[in-house]
Amino acid sequence: MRPSSLGDIVYALAIATDIRRAKPAAAIDWVSEPGFAPLIALCADVRRVIPFGLRRWRRAPLAAATWRDMRAFGEALRSTRYAAILDLQEQVKGALIARTARGVRHGFDRASIREPLATFGDDVHHRVPRDLHFLTRCRQLAAAALGYALEATPRWNLSPPAMLPAMPQQPYAMILHGTSRDDKLWPEAHWRVVLDTIERAGLACVLPWGSDAERARSERLAHGFAHAIVPPWLSLPDAAALLAKAALAIGVDTGFTHLAAAVGTPSVAIFTATDRARHGVAIAGPHARDVGDAGAPPAPDAVLAVAGAKLR
Repeated sequence: MRPSSLGDIVYALAIATDIRRAKPAAAIDWVSEPGFAPLIALCADVRRVIPFGLRRWRRAPLAAATWRDMRAFGEALRSTRYAAILDLQEQVKGALIARTARGVRHGFDRASIREPLATFGDDVHHRVPRDLHFLTRCRQLAAAALGYALEATPRWNLSPPAMLPAMPQQPYAMILHGTSRDDKLWPEAHWRVVLDTIERAGLACVLPWGSDAERARSERLAHGFAHAIVPPWLSLPDAAALLAKAALAIGVDTGFTHLAAAVGTPSVAIFTATDRARHGVAIAGPHARDVGDAGAPPAPDAVLAVAGAKLR
């Protein structure tokens, strides 16, 4: 169970690869918000995605379609008796999903979980230190629940589309400035310094967006640069394809930045308001680095120094 959010789902998907390496015959189902299902479908280790449309249901709780969707969700979840149910959500909604499913339910204990009330949804509780990276916590919970030893480095078995019709013909960097939280943003003036340096290095810059506000920011940042590209809106598989082929990804603490690290792209994550030790991309491997920290946003020179090292 990990219905949301994008970055957390990306990190949690590493446990699917852990499980299949330890137990090759395992069949893994994943409960997710429908919007994230196309990304999870890129992971060959997941058998099926069971859509949990809570956000849509909340918008029309009395609609007939909502009740049909809820009934279909319950039937899909109860159609299989599972050897283990892993509740990675740490919230009451995850506990409610867990209670709907059939099988032994595993979750964090009261000292480890974000919402202690959610522990009532689980049968077996595991103590995992709260100050660890989210990815590490998920991997430790799954290993404890299923009884296997963890390998040191996480891996993701993601297979994005091979290419897109609009993929740039020259080497390019992904500029991932968008985020759902304003306190995670990095100043536009800083981004323009980064774009200028990258363009002078001979790379194009691709500035994806997910909302009208982000599209307007992409267009402002791209203005005046000959090789800055603002693409059409990207689906998650299309975004994964662009990220996987990029020479470099630079982004704030947002889902696309975490996805770039997961698909193996040299990545630099910029932290301004969140704890890099718990959310950083460096955990993915030596191809990924974190710059800045909560309350200590980095200057452009610091970001460019790390980015240059990754390109070299």
